[in-house]
Amino acid sequence: METILNLPIENKIFYAVLVFSWTVYLWEAYLAYRQRRIYRLTVHVPQELGKIMDTDTFEKSRLYQLDKSNFSFWSGLYSETEGTLILLFGGIPFVWKVAGTVTARFGLGPEYEIFQSLSFLILATLFSAFTGLPWSIYNTFVIEEKHGFNQQSLGFFLKDAVKKFIVTQCILLPVTSLLLYIIKIGGDFFFIYAWLFTLGVSLVLVTIYADYIAPLFDKFTPLPEGELKEEIESMSKSISFPLTKVYVVEGSKRSSHSNAYFYGFFKNKRIVLFDTLLEDYSPLNKDGETDTPTEDKSKLKNKKQGCNNPEVLAVLGHELGHWKLGHTVKNIVISQMNSFLCFFLFAVLIGRKELFVAFGFYNSQPTLIGLMIIFQFIFSPYNEVLSFCLTVLSRRFEFQADSFALGMGRASELYSALIKLNKDNLGFPVADWLFSMWHYSHPPLLERLRALGSTKQD
Repeated sequence: METILNLPIENKIFYAVLVFSWTVYLWEAYLAYRQRRIYRLTVHVPQELGKIMDTDTFEKSRLYQLDKSNFSFWSGLYSETEGTLILLFGGIPFVWKVAGTVTARFGLGPEYEIFQSLSFLILATLFSAFTGLPWSIYNTFVIEEKHGFNQQSLGFFLKDAVKKFIVTQCILLPVTSLLLYIIKIGGDFFFIYAWLFTLGVSLVLVTIYADYIAPLFDKFTPLPEGELKEEIESMSKSISFPLTKVYVVEGSKRSSHSNAYFYGFFKNKRIVLFDTLLEDYSPLNKDGETDTPTEDKSKLKNKKQGCNNPEVLAVLGHELGHWKLGHTVKNIVISQMNSFLCFFLFAVLIGRKELFVAFGFYNSQPTLIGLMIIFQFIFSPYNEVLSFCLTVLSRRFEFQADSFALGMGRASELYSALIKLNKDNLGFPVADWLFSMWHYSHPPLLERLRALGSTKQD
């Protein structure tokens, strides 16, 4: 203990970062172990779930979640080990030097730090992409494929990965350049200007994402005129939700998981429904269909995936509840308050040379490296606490949104929709209390159903 106390401050910082990182990993691994025990030991449908989930679906969801948990353990161990080795062997300063060599080949010296920073970003994201690619491929083409969710070919997957990398760089590089420039010329109050800049960027990205970025990857089509669209517009009007458009996104070409969301600011809101959410649109429901008239009625009653129109409206009632109850605005305010605090603390710490020395930067204090060290490593204890608090808040918001849908008279439809979505996505309805408390941003299925009351699916 005395030897540790006598270490230079930069060494104490370095080892504190490593110890905390492994402490968090071991805590997460312990929580995952508790949940895996639930998956292994709960092999029969609990009595209270008897009328909600059949034996076959229960077993499928148990095996799916067990496979996911095992995969998460090994990928998490790899990620933690990789991060530790990078720090121990000076990976960050090494890549920074390589970036400097790259910029020097273009006749740019150390005074052009911003170009070295951009080169560093490109190299770091390339490294991250290549090391993470095998894990992503295994998850998609082994686990998701095994359990019937993957709809992609390998060629489509790789093309998508390249496209995502290019789009990310097209956004990341100019934004980072401007942020570094603002920090450089901002003077004593640069943290205010940097915060305002990131606020503006986030608002712009949220505004343009679904219109200009998401369509690069998925096909968005307007929901055709009909009963569902009329009901959605009527429901939106009843709570003064300024709906302008309703889209159906072709999520089924990647996965059979389902989702729905809304986006947009002020008087320009749009709703997006995944085709896998709608039983009349999901391509999986068309597999094996015949033209035999006698099969039509039974076919409509036994859809393999998605929700019927009243259930879709109940799900949207829940989502619109988030808007009506101000959850979206509250989350933005919390996010921006946190962002401002982090930039302020960054301004306080950026001048501390020992922070840079701790990570191998003995003769320079690059701003980008300072951002990485402070935001990723120094703030990690604070980030863990904040993440837990936001998870607790999110569960509270979910209950409130469910209650809002109940108040709209859609409790029965939401009840059945939650059961269907849990089945479609092979969600396992039994959770370890500690794992659930730490990780679940949405309450477990049984808790949500109980909160909706004793309404039962016919």
